[in-house]
Amino acid sequence: MGAIFSQFFPPQPTLTEANLPRQKGKVFMVTGGASGIGLELCALLYQAGGKVYLAGRSEVNAESAISRIKAASTTSSGELVFLSLALDNLATIKPAVEAFIALESRLDVLFNNAGLALPPHGSVSAQGHELQMATNCLGHYLLTQLLLPTLLQTAESAAPATVRVVWTSSISVDAQASRSKINITSPTLDQQKNYAYSKTGNWFLASSLATQVGSKGLLSVTQNPGNLKTPIMRNVPWILGLILSPILYDAKMGAYTELWAGLSADLRIEDGGRYVVPWGRLHPCPRQDLLAALKTCEDGGTGAAASFAEYCEKQTAAFR
Repeated sequence: MGAIFSQFFPPQPTLTEANLPRQKGKVFMVTGGASGIGLELCALLYQAGGKVYLAGRSEVNAESAISRIKAASTTSSGELVFLSLALDNLATIKPAVEAFIALESRLDVLFNNAGLALPPHGSVSAQGHELQMATNCLGHYLLTQLLLPTLLQTAESAAPATVRVVWTSSISVDAQASRSKINITSPTLDQQKNYAYSKTGNWFLASSLATQVGSKGLLSVTQNPGNLKTPIMRNVPWILGLILSPILYDAKMGAYTELWAGLSADLRIEDGGRYVVPWGRLHPCPRQDLLAALKTCEDGGTGAAASFAEYCEKQTAAFR
């Protein structure tokens, strides 16, 4: 319970706009960059001089966000670019990546930030997957795998662990992830469980990617940005929102968590697959059953993370 409590009441952030090094020459991609945490993160990266791709479905919303960010940082030398994709439609992701690599030869950090929580029961993606699993896991898995050549090319000439993929989990991983051996790919009638499944899946994917590419200098971690006032709360039952409101923080605080996960010099390649908590620190005591899920059966674990990555590969293979 102490680990959960510390995520509701975290210490002050250690990496903010006040001490963030200049990011001139670096290229970032932020899914869901037009609102909430993503917008705040894009603003921080742009203010520091980075080139930031806001990846999402609505060009209107993205251009509005870009205008707001630029208006607030009139002296920045950074760049902001909209990239069209819909994570709940796998057919849109390869064209988005092709558009990106036609413009860029590097990608320093991919922030898999976008997320969906508690849509109406029965909501499915364009390919018929439960909508939270599709948006939070399958879409980001395919995007990451298609961008891997560019990420790895960037890592070749960069210091180890400075090129990164940052996934997004939630406090629901600690609080709601099942303690029994349940297949997280099988949706239930409980949308809160389905959400917890998808956010646990993001940790599994972060760990699996770390195993896949860590030896090549690419760092992959997941993070719980925090309990925040963002658009993702729009589908939460009103009574739950009322109860949580006194302990919800501004979206910018969540951006500090992601900023630390993506740019902190404290992280090393050995931290691949680890879990970052608000407002930028490694999880002090992850659940032992979830740590076991990250390990293969040969290493004394359950192999659940590797099995989930294989599931995502099978579901997305036709869209490579």
